[in-house]
Amino acid sequence: MKDVSLDDKYTATTGRVYLSGIQALVRLPIIQHMRDVAAGLNTAGFISGYRGSPLGGLDEAYWKAEKHLAANHIRFQPGVNEDLALTSVWGTQQVKLIGGSPYDGVFGLWYAKGPGVDRSIDAMKHMNHSGTSQFGGVIMVAGDDHGAYSSTLPHQSDHVFAAAMVPMLYPCNVQEYIELGLHAWAMSRFSGCAVGFKALADTVESSASIEADPFHIETRIPTDFVMPAGGLNCRLLNDAIGMQARKQEALMQDYKIYAALAYARENKLNHTTIDSPNARLGIIASGKSYLDVVEALSELGIDEAYAAELGIRLFKVAMPWPLEPDSVREFAKGLDEILVVEEKRQIVEYQLKEQLYNWRDDVRPRVIGKFDEKGEWVHPRGEWLLSSKADFSIAQIARVIAARIDRFYTSEPIKERLKFLDEKEAVLSLAVNTPPRPAYYCSGCPHNTSTKVPEGSLALAGIGCHAMATSIYPEFNKTLTHMGGEGAPWIGQAHFSDRKHIFANLGDGTYFHSGYLAIRAAIAAKVNITYKILYNSAVAMTGGQPVDGQISVEAIANQMVSEGVQRVAIVTEDLSRYEDRAGLPEIATVHDRKDMDAVQLELREVPGTSILIYDQVCAAEKRRKRKKKEMVDPDERVFINPLVCEGCGDCGVQSNCVSILPLETEFGRKRAISQSTCNKDYSCVKGFCPSFVTVKGGSLRKLVKTAELKPPESLPEPTHFKHDSTYNILITGIGGTGVITIGALLGMAAHLEGKGASVLDMTGMSQKNGAVTSHVRLAPNPQNIKAQRIATGEADLILGCDLLTAGSPDAIAKTRPGKTFAIINTHEQPPGQFARNPDWTFPTDSVEQLLTKAVGGQIEYVNATKIATGLLGDAIGANLFMLGLAFQRGMIPLSLESIVRAIELNGVAVKMNLAAFTWGRQAAINLQEVERKASPAQPVALQLPRGLDDMLRIRTDFLTQYQNAAYAKRYLSFVQRVRDAETAAGLGDKLTKEVAKNLFKLMSYKDEYEVARLYTGPEFQKALNETFEGDFEISFNLAPPLLSKRDSEGKLIKRRFPGITMLGFKILAPLKFLRGGVFDVFGKSEERRTERQLITDYQQSIEAVVSNLTSENHALAIAIAKIPDQIRGYGHVKEASVVIAKAKQKDLLNQLKLQERTPAMSS
Repeated sequence: MKDVSLDDKYTATTGRVYLSGIQALVRLPIIQHMRDVAAGLNTAGFISGYRGSPLGGLDEAYWKAEKHLAANHIRFQPGVNEDLALTSVWGTQQVKLIGGSPYDGVFGLWYAKGPGVDRSIDAMKHMNHSGTSQFGGVIMVAGDDHGAYSSTLPHQSDHVFAAAMVPMLYPCNVQEYIELGLHAWAMSRFSGCAVGFKALADTVESSASIEADPFHIETRIPTDFVMPAGGLNCRLLNDAIGMQARKQEALMQDYKIYAALAYARENKLNHTTIDSPNARLGIIASGKSYLDVVEALSELGIDEAYAAELGIRLFKVAMPWPLEPDSVREFAKGLDEILVVEEKRQIVEYQLKEQLYNWRDDVRPRVIGKFDEKGEWVHPRGEWLLSSKADFSIAQIARVIAARIDRFYTSEPIKERLKFLDEKEAVLSLAVNTPPRPAYYCSGCPHNTSTKVPEGSLALAGIGCHAMATSIYPEFNKTLTHMGGEGAPWIGQAHFSDRKHIFANLGDGTYFHSGYLAIRAAIAAKVNITYKILYNSAVAMTGGQPVDGQISVEAIANQMVSEGVQRVAIVTEDLSRYEDRAGLPEIATVHDRKDMDAVQLELREVPGTSILIYDQVCAAEKRRKRKKKEMVDPDERVFINPLVCEGCGDCGVQSNCVSILPLETEFGRKRAISQSTCNKDYSCVKGFCPSFVTVKGGSLRKLVKTAELKPPESLPEPTHFKHDSTYNILITGIGGTGVITIGALLGMAAHLEGKGASVLDMTGMSQKNGAVTSHVRLAPNPQNIKAQRIATGEADLILGCDLLTAGSPDAIAKTRPGKTFAIINTHEQPPGQFARNPDWTFPTDSVEQLLTKAVGGQIEYVNATKIATGLLGDAIGANLFMLGLAFQRGMIPLSLESIVRAIELNGVAVKMNLAAFTWGRQAAINLQEVERKASPAQPVALQLPRGLDDMLRIRTDFLTQYQNAAYAKRYLSFVQRVRDAETAAGLGDKLTKEVAKNLFKLMSYKDEYEVARLYTGPEFQKALNETFEGDFEISFNLAPPLLSKRDSEGKLIKRRFPGITMLGFKILAPLKFLRGGVFDVFGKSEERRTERQLITDYQQSIEAVVSNLTSENHALAIAIAKIPDQIRGYGHVKEASVVIAKAKQKDLLNQLKLQERTPAMSS
């Protein structure tokens, strides 16, 4: 096994290194400096840009590698925005134009995601025409997201580069990030052009083992290109501005772009990779699409020898624009047809057609690509072959190639392979109705509160996390715009809209980037708008990086006042930050976040532009900083008493928090807090419910003591399944839970063994609780791996760390019965939308049936989250547990030694990860024993009833404790009458069960006596002790009607009561005998009177139903019996639910009457 360190990816110069596309962009300038030193040049490097997926983690990688960059005289300076960053890189090429420098030149690298490339075209054109320095050079890295997986629009930077006359290189894998990157700087120095570099999500987010030798690539400088006087590099021009511009344009169009072509020709950047002496069909592809074509040919059983027999020639394009003509003409000779394979809009195809247009008809090959031979610009247009509207699969490419071959060659082997493709794609016909897992705000995210607006108002969404508000809060947030345009659409709308005011959401990162100008425009236009600037101390969407400069709440407030804003309000999670008001303008007011709604109501009446600064640290950043001890971790947690909880979901409405989980109990669905994921925002406590308890001190209980937590020290080595070719593992999970770590560990382990590995993390916006998949491809050597994505039906293992993501259409498409084995975590983690839909039901049965069918029964289900939480005290260990289980099953073709070493090299929670991995291995040997040791605590352990009698017994006992035996007897007597009627009608007991559940719910209404009883009973203390240990104290979050104030809407305001309140509960609980009587001081409230009336009304409606019960109205009777299930909550929440329930009851009773009349009328 190799001796490897994490620094190797930046320092190693021999052998191979394992790194990602992002890390390759860090290694690249280091290698360039090494090569310059070897060439006798004293150069330096400068890097600047602006983050954005798929380059979201690039600045973080540069920061982490700072010591390596500094050692090679490379400076990293993140930009305030993309065009200013590019302008600063442009400046590096002009260092010697303004004076002396200790360096021979400065090579520059600029980066931006596609939309950042779009906004920077002005700087791009100026920089490119101005030129690069002789020993400098500039690479422009464009992070393209063809499928808009983490963008507001799909983007393709090729055409922007072309419009700016910037030659563009397109690497197909991580290895080419280094190779083409070195060519890019050499080309830039030679031609005077900046060089574009297309970093597609599929390549930049993938990892692989690559050649470490800095000198394995030779960059040859053309000797036959005739330079103009003064050369092609940047120079000072003293002419008038217009004359300068025309000279620069002439130099570009007469020389510089042709110098770039000469470099591409000299270094054979575009070249034929498969040839045939009798070639008839040519295929051209670049970047990712080239590897897709190679994989498609393999799918068709076409190797180099068979391609030669068939008459196929394959051409690889590394520089799609401008397309070097000599190599293309050589490639095209003798061909009947050329198929151009490229994603998104045509760039190579259009150039190819132009270059071949003047060939004689008898020698000019037909060119097809996006459309068939009928063409694109005709009416009606031709048929799509390879659409530009979305990603296309390897199978699609294979079918197009096969169809073109079939026009001149009949191949039975290809026909057989096509049948095989059809069989593999049969899985796509399965009805995949698995609900999606969209990106969602993190637990405790400030956006959960900041993006809400008062009733009657609307907000315009901003970019980044704010864009998600259009799907999370569609009733509040309507439209979005590009970065820096936030609120500006209102300038055009205000004069033509019935609406008098609008809110606009804007993050502090976007404010610093360019949003300030949008606010200035709104002020100038004198429109009525309130900008809600979220100050969360991080650029949250792209990974929590700091804003690239000095910014603070005080600075923003003062800037806004200086622009003429007359009203500034600051809403904060911590009022103590502003106790002395230091640095705040006089007009600024400070408010607690609980007053957010009231502040907005005031601001929407302010004429002109007003500002609300919402100050709350990003939840994900809080979590990171607390782990690093950089931020105080509050010694408080929230716990829900499930017996008091009504399952109304108001806690989710108030907090929109994904750490609130459903808890299924004997008495219906309640709520529980996921202590592993809770970020201690405490917004859930605002839910109008007395079930929330604040726990101060102590710690989360680990059910098994530390001494017993040691996993087994020796386990038998697994027997691995034999495989001689590429082995494909699809890992599915939830963003932010460490799922991509699994792929990283497997890739590093394979590298340690000298094997080939490709790991593609399809992250998108995954860190925001969305679906994430990792395509892991392992092979005996790196040359065996072509495309980064696993093809349809080609997964050997599905490691489903999340059930929903494993059952998604994309994951199901990778399965094939007889080939794919699946190991699935059955933990039911609801998607974000559960926070706002309390009745959302996890589709466990349907998803498991789908998965089982998709893999032909080769599947294993295990609740890894439950086991990991019980054994390790943290659900984050579930993924490594799953890996250990798969390894011991023989489904991970790597050695134990290499995986353990990879975990150690990763350097994060090493002890826990090794323990989780080993426990997973043990589970493969004896799952029941591991489950027994884990046995995580449940808040309330209640045996689900097996039948009606059990159900009645449990509820009768409960009502006896609730009031007395006579009260319970009334309940039982009524249910028995329903049972007798249903039995007499021969209709089973479904109606009786619903009446049993719902009458019980109404009769056990939670008044003050009952809440006190449920807190003083043994179940609550038992649940607390199963969740927490150590010295802790509790307090209660209550709004007792007789003691609480009301807000402006008349709703009771909750407040915290100390633990001594338990004594009051103990006094109050025995007074339940007063309930409903003359001395019941609580029973005289409107809420209590309504609750008692609901019991009477329900019994009367059920009596009416059973008096004429038939098979025809049985289903309707059951629906009527279920209505009380919708009556949930306390106070105003319950009141609102009663209104809805009564309306539904009225409708159903009318249906029942109509149904009863219809037979009589027909007779």
